[in-house]
Amino acid sequence: MQLVLQDGIDSESGSPIFKSKSFNNVKTDATADQLYAIAIALVELQKRPLYTINRKDNSDIREG
Repeated sequence: MQLVLQDGIDSESGSPIFKSKSFNNVKTDATADQLYAIAIALVELQKRPLYTINRKDNSDIREG
């Protein structure tokens, strides 16, 4: 799971600056609602405002 937080505004372009925080070992069978609840609890501990929440599922694929 990855939280993308807004870290301010670029003074030259006016575009938002983003920082991300990744959390590993999240159960792959966790539902979107469960991840959202955890993410919101974690956001309350952050100094920066939340921009988005990403779910990152990876799988290893091996031949025979």
